[in-house]
Amino acid sequence: MAAKQVLWITRKLSDKSLERAAKDYDAIINYEDGLHSADEIVEMSAKVDAILPCHSELFTADVAARLDPRVKIIANHSVGVDHCNLDALKARGIVVTNTPDVLSDATAETAFLLMLGAARRAVEGDRIVRSGAWNFWSPSFMVGKQVTGQRLGIIGMGRVGQAMARKARGFDMEVHYFNRRQLPKEREQGAQYHEDVDSLLAVADFLSLHCPATPETTGMINAERIARLPDGAVIVNTARGALIDEPALINALKSGKIYAAGLDCFTTEPGGNPAFSAFENVFMLPHIGSATVQTRDAMGARALDNLDAFFAGEVPNDKL
Repeated sequence: MAAKQVLWITRKLSDKSLERAAKDYDAIINYEDGLHSADEIVEMSAKVDAILPCHSELFTADVAARLDPRVKIIANHSVGVDHCNLDALKARGIVVTNTPDVLSDATAETAFLLMLGAARRAVEGDRIVRSGAWNFWSPSFMVGKQVTGQRLGIIGMGRVGQAMARKARGFDMEVHYFNRRQLPKEREQGAQYHEDVDSLLAVADFLSLHCPATPETTGMINAERIARLPDGAVIVNTARGALIDEPALINALKSGKIYAAGLDCFTTEPGGNPAFSAFENVFMLPHIGSATVQTRDAMGARALDNLDAFFAGEVPNDKL
């Protein structure tokens, strides 16, 4: 009987994912769920044939250059691969895969939660009730911004962006979007395409970010672009923290240009940006957009499917 391939799983995945991995591979599993330094990643690479990491493990050009030749594939447990220097890994002959499709609805649900929570003053309302300070009511009490029927601007109309648009239609929102290319009409489902970001911003009462972090998109929501939004707009980010110039957003919240923000990701993770804590009109979550049992099981299965295909001599479906 042939020896099983040695697989390093860098974080604690769902029980179903770990059970399958332990059955099909000689799996080294990080049950303690701690983070790994660059040196630890390099050291472990000499012991394994494959790595199944999350976005928390950084495969920079330096790390890629130092990986042991034994590693043949990195099967990411994520859609985004901005934590991987793809060119450097390709130069080493290492295959890289990701897990698209399976987390679109869960992430879009979180975006909608953040949008509603920010617009309807959920942080402030929760504090008032939880602290026992709710001793007053009037028609002017806790008045927020209505979502139904408003204009939603989506930057990045991939799988998650399209899932967000589907949910927005249930709230009778008018959907506008910017994407690298216009979608076919049947996939637009009535959404209005904008050829440039600035055109989209001008009509976005609510702005939801669903694009990857790249050198071109890093800091794209800066002071100049925030100024192009309608007064009192709401910004939502469930993609990557690097997309937003955080000091610029803080200034816009202080001035009232931005009514509220819903943030699931930050420039610094874990930890976030403590400066946002001063604002009750910022609804924050700790990067849990895809954190449902169903989605975590599906992500693990997709990553393992890619590994199974690779070691069977096939091209993984999600090879990048």
